[in-house]
Amino acid sequence: MVLGCLAWGAQAQIVDAATATKATDKTVFYQTPQIEKKNTFIVVSKAELRLYVYGTVGGDTVLMAKFPACLSRNKGQKQRKGDNKTPECKQSKPFHIQAIRNSSAWTHNFHDGRGNIKAYGAWFLSLYTPGHTGIGIHGSTNNESSVPGRQSEGCIRLRDPDIIILKEQYAYLKMPVIIKNETEGPWGWELKAHAKAKPIKK
Repeated sequence: MVLGCLAWGAQAQIVDAATATKATDKTVFYQTPQIEKKNTFIVVSKAELRLYVYGTVGGDTVLMAKFPACLSRNKGQKQRKGDNKTPECKQSKPFHIQAIRNSSAWTHNFHDGRGNIKAYGAWFLSLYTPGHTGIGIHGSTNNESSVPGRQSEGCIRLRDPDIIILKEQYAYLKMPVIIKNETEGPWGWELKAHAKAKPIKK
């Protein structure tokens, strides 16, 4: 993983959580050289409502995929259970995937009148987030319109087809996962990776 930092400002156009539009909510895959899974990692941007998959090869970092995401309804660092916040971490101390579970039959009660309904998609990628439990990356069954957005109770939601792709093509145990705070824009190495990225044409 290439480490570096660049204050965000005029050098990057960021989609704020309050202004995410349908024009920017597409899942995109990029042309990359052959990269071993062990050399890939995830960056979640609260400001952009995006989950990025990056890989390192030959000392360089490349952008592999971009997924729209739904994050916690409340902003800021998670402090306690039930505060409806997504935990954040430093680039130098990433979280990681600690378990990959089939969640296709899991249900949840959002206390919105719908009762216990399927809500997690096919897979739940459980994250190791010191001080907090139950946080993961999962699908959005019965809540797909929330992606991208800020409606979760703390987890990272992807669209149901996207969580399958993330699990099958990229995810592995111990995979590093960095979750930025709302004020963090793209780091210098991210800007370079995005500038060089070439989307795969469908």
